[in-house]
Amino acid sequence: MSNATHSSTLAPWAEQDGQSRGRRYPEAPPQLRTEYQRDRDRIVHSNAFRRLVYKTQVFVNHEGDLYRTRLTHSMEVAQIARSIASVLRLNESLTEAICLAHDLGHTPFGHAGQDALNECMRPYGGFEHNLQSLRVVDELEERYAEFPGLNLSYECREGILKHCSATNARLLGDVGERFLQRRQPGLEAQLANLADEIAYNNHDVDDGLRSGLITVEQLRDVDLVREQLDYVQDRYPGLHHRRLVHETVRRMINRLVVDVVESTTARLAAVQPADSEAVRSHSEPLVAMSEPVFAQHLQLKAFLRDNLYKHYRVRRMTLKARGVVQALFNAFFNDTQLMPDEHRAAALTLEARSGPDGRARAVADYVAGMTDRYAILEHERMFIPGERS
Repeated sequence: MSNATHSSTLAPWAEQDGQSRGRRYPEAPPQLRTEYQRDRDRIVHSNAFRRLVYKTQVFVNHEGDLYRTRLTHSMEVAQIARSIASVLRLNESLTEAICLAHDLGHTPFGHAGQDALNECMRPYGGFEHNLQSLRVVDELEERYAEFPGLNLSYECREGILKHCSATNARLLGDVGERFLQRRQPGLEAQLANLADEIAYNNHDVDDGLRSGLITVEQLRDVDLVREQLDYVQDRYPGLHHRRLVHETVRRMINRLVVDVVESTTARLAAVQPADSEAVRSHSEPLVAMSEPVFAQHLQLKAFLRDNLYKHYRVRRMTLKARGVVQALFNAFFNDTQLMPDEHRAAALTLEARSGPDGRARAVADYVAGMTDRYAILEHERMFIPGERS
């Protein structure tokens, strides 16, 4: 497939394959794929992507084989986003690449791990997983002879960085500019962000029901769930619980996807942006749900926060996760010789350059890169008498 052939199928406001703002380190164009297909392929082959299979979504990895992990979540986000991108004639390969990379910097133990690591890093610049995902693809992956990181396109890196403070934006060069200028990212980045929310809300319903921490009856208080649940039960009376849940969740996702397509199509028709730069200059995102459906989406989000994420069993896991992350960070920061050689060398290099902030950043890189089970094993080796080191 040539770049020109693929680009001819895209809407004018999509990111065009031959018009990328380029990479941090110039490279010859790919021979048999587009620039954004190259981005996607580099992400899939990265170490950080493979580690996502053992990183938590809500439930710690060892709690069950069927719960979502960061890897399965990222794949589900990509599937939802590509379906929408295809209908809207956006760049599917770029959309997929952003979705697959958006969680590469996530810590072990999900948001509990991120919060704990941010607490540890507060005196040294803080920790935020979006920034860490960008750091992974820009600096930490070691696969290529000619450059650090994955050397992804500007558009992919822009999509990975969903949130950023002005202080951090000033340090990030081209991808930080839009936060200082209050501009939007491209449509593919906007879509990846929204697909992330659709995926984790709806699949957390599935995992929450599977775990028994929430019930179908509780979910009847949520409009989006009740509408689809009532339809399924009316059409398929007596359906087994497992199939009832799957059928309801898939219809919930479809309801949101259709709404995003219809709402975004209407917004694009009203604005008629000439190209992707016109999208970036618009005052607000153009990929969005309608107001009534977004209200339902927020209602579901609030339900999950109050009934699943704050459930005592999840809070117990959160407490343990915070203890593991904080203990590991403090031990490694206080004595970098406790880390494997390559990470100790990185800590010494960054410390020579930036003092304690540099040392802390290298320790955070090591801890953030751990899978759930590796972090648990490291903690046992470090702190439990009799465990092998």
